[in-house]
Amino acid sequence: MTLENLNEEELAHLIIGKSIEIHKHIGPGLDKSCYLECMKWELEQEGIPFRADIELDIHYKGQIMEKTNTIDFLIADCVVFNVVAAEDIPEAELQRALKLVRTNDYRLGLVINFHSTLLKNGIRRVSNNKGV
Repeated sequence: MTLENLNEEELAHLIIGKSIEIHKHIGPGLDKSCYLECMKWELEQEGIPFRADIELDIHYKGQIMEKTNTIDFLIADCVVFNVVAAEDIPEAELQRALKLVRTNDYRLGLVINFHSTLLKNGIRRVSNNKGV
């Protein structure tokens, strides 16, 4: 199967695998920007299509507001992936990811906290629930 044909679950599996690889090599405790740069490199090496640091407009009562909402990564135009480097993933970050996924009609969102001692404990998923 080629990368272009991967569904959101297969992409999530790849993203989590790359996150674990990064975490094994550099561990917890660094700034978020370090993990973002490592993930960009990993995605490029794998040939996974992505966009980084995407600013999305906020629509309110038919108007586009000056402020935007940012996504760390959009993988293959269907998986939102945000990086956290904090003691815990704030509930507000999960709600933000859920809002980004639902309002932009993406299929799946991942929030991964690289500060977790055991990375599997720092992985959270949010879903659009539309056909997932």
